[in-house]
Amino acid sequence: MTHPGEQFYPEGVRWDDPIPRGTLPDLLAKAAAEYGARPALEFRDRPISYTALEAMVEVAASAFLRAGYGRNHSVALFLGNSPDHPVNFFGALKAGARVVHLSPLDGERALSHKLSDSGARILVTSDLAALLPMALKFLDKGLLDRLIVCEDDSWGAVGNPHAPIPDHPAIVTFKAFVQGATKPVQWPVISADDVALLQYTGGTTGLPKGAMLSHGNLTSAVSIYDVWGRKSRAERDAIERVICVLPLFHIFALTVILLGSLEHGDLISLHQRFDVEAVMRDIEVKRATAFPGVPTMWIAIAGLPDLESRDLSSLATCASGGAPLPVEVAKILERRVNMKLKSGWGMTETCSPGTAHPKDGPEKPGSIGLMLPGIEMDVVALDDPNRLLAAGEVGEIRIKGPNVTKGYWNRPKETAEAFVGDRFLTGDIGYMDSDGYFYLVDRKKDMIISGGFNVYPQMIEQAIYEHPAVQEVIVIGVPDDYRGEAAKAFVKLRAGAKPFTLEELKTFLAGKLGKHEIPAALDFVDELPRTTVGKLSRHELRNQQSVQQPAQPRQQQLAAGGRP
Repeated sequence: MTHPGEQFYPEGVRWDDPIPRGTLPDLLAKAAAEYGARPALEFRDRPISYTALEAMVEVAASAFLRAGYGRNHSVALFLGNSPDHPVNFFGALKAGARVVHLSPLDGERALSHKLSDSGARILVTSDLAALLPMALKFLDKGLLDRLIVCEDDSWGAVGNPHAPIPDHPAIVTFKAFVQGATKPVQWPVISADDVALLQYTGGTTGLPKGAMLSHGNLTSAVSIYDVWGRKSRAERDAIERVICVLPLFHIFALTVILLGSLEHGDLISLHQRFDVEAVMRDIEVKRATAFPGVPTMWIAIAGLPDLESRDLSSLATCASGGAPLPVEVAKILERRVNMKLKSGWGMTETCSPGTAHPKDGPEKPGSIGLMLPGIEMDVVALDDPNRLLAAGEVGEIRIKGPNVTKGYWNRPKETAEAFVGDRFLTGDIGYMDSDGYFYLVDRKKDMIISGGFNVYPQMIEQAIYEHPAVQEVIVIGVPDDYRGEAAKAFVKLRAGAKPFTLEELKTFLAGKLGKHEIPAALDFVDELPRTTVGKLSRHELRNQQSVQQPAQPRQQQLAAGGRP
């Protein structure tokens, strides 16, 4: 085989299958023309058809053009999961602008940086109390010329806390912004090579940088998943009901759920937040057929005390992305509800696609799967990104494909450092086995060097997840007088589980890990920090630890093996 792993691809799928690319407004227009009155979105139990969604997008696009925000302009979206997002996302793109996603869970400093760095002088937000006060700060700081406020209750009141909309010449409600807007004689001409989205990423060692994702990158990403799932979709021949709890401002939800579902005429069941019982209602009562989630969501479902009596039989497709899925969590779901959940891999800079598991491929616990059609991946030496490594050797993963960003906005130095020729250096450490399956060991920046050995926190976490008392765990490096750096585990216990000592943990891990990998310290916490999409965050935990005064008596007791 020319490309490792192609032998395990679904029947009829080839690595070199054509990967069509186009523009995002065309994707929606074609879907509206083909699916018409079929519901595209369901929000608060109310459906919105493909025709209605396209009509709302055209009104929004007309208003953006009328206001002067078309080609060569950035439009920032500061929105949660509601129809306001797709309406304004596609509306700005149809006007020829590029979109800037702002995460509602980011802090003021990071958000202010994204606004100023992107050049966005217009922001679309909501009157929700969780959003509007922060948006008003941007206006007060002079970062905006125009603030458009969508009214959350326009989609049906549910009692969400709202903030009053001030009387200010730069502030306008969305309803007033679009009122009277008429379609242009001709819509702006958009190319597949035009930047559609500035999706900010990184920031773990500094301020976030904007990955420039073109219309071609994003439509290629949809096409890659389309080619990969062609056989299973043909076999099912069904309109899917796709649960969308993941935030639409994140690349995984944007590509996998929003764009992919619209392309195929599916129904997106839109949730404003993750609530495990609301998701179970969607599955058990409304018979949802697809649920793409992140590991923390699957951990919550796996932790349901009555999981074995719950009915998940409607789910035809389950996916876990955004972070490696703990092997033990996958085992619990398979054991209790006969659900095989495998973890794929992708990143912001690839518009999501990277690897996936074929339905009928070999069992490879812990693997992130095979490289998808049209994508080339390899592994290179950590000290020389030009030196290719053989199967089984651990190094940095590189990737090339039509879905991969061409670089970072206004960051020529970072862009140059991220590429070796036309291959993007992912910053992920891993290896490929002889069958072409990839495995993640850790992020390059998370690696611990302990006594001269490379120690990978994720490998330690996977082993700790096998402990029956452990609900969630993060491992980070902490200073160590003898080794220079050592691993420390922060554990959230399962409900009703009793704490254990460090020595008991070491005994449990003996034989599962090398001696240099065994944690030298242990702490129990009520909650672990998360990223904006619910992933457990080592970076935030490190930040928390660096600003806290060390609890010396507690740490000494734990290091000595005492029970907290």
